[in-house]
Amino acid sequence: MARVTVEDCIDKVPNRFELVLLSAHRARMVSQGAPLTVDRDNDKNPVVALREIADETINKDDLKEDYIHSMQKQVEVDEPETGAAPLMITSDVEEAGPAPAGTDEADFERMTEEDLLRGLEGLPPAESPGSQRSGY
Repeated sequence: MARVTVEDCIDKVPNRFELVLLSAHRARMVSQGAPLTVDRDNDKNPVVALREIADETINKDDLKEDYIHSMQKQVEVDEPETGAAPLMITSDVEEAGPAPAGTDEADFERMTEEDLLRGLEGLPPAESPGSQRSGY
């Protein structure tokens, strides 16, 4: 078979840099003993890897995922938490005294939206970081 060129592979992997990375990774896999999907024809591993990509005998998405996995130093496993997170107890609750026996939740004062808006109207306007009065 004739030599494979970049033009043979560029239709399959449009980015030349990605093509180099994937073919080099596949060539390393072949040198480590991975089974070939095309005849060797006395070609070296990089040429075999390029021929496999050009003939689409290997899945380029699987090859890309395998390359990414081989480059990772630490693989984080996202495991679900075993239980609910404990409630945080603030110092305000501690000053009010211990919670009555048999209750697990702290009492919070509920505020309506109207009360919140009335409280916000009484505050002075916020200073912007670039203003002269802020001191910066």
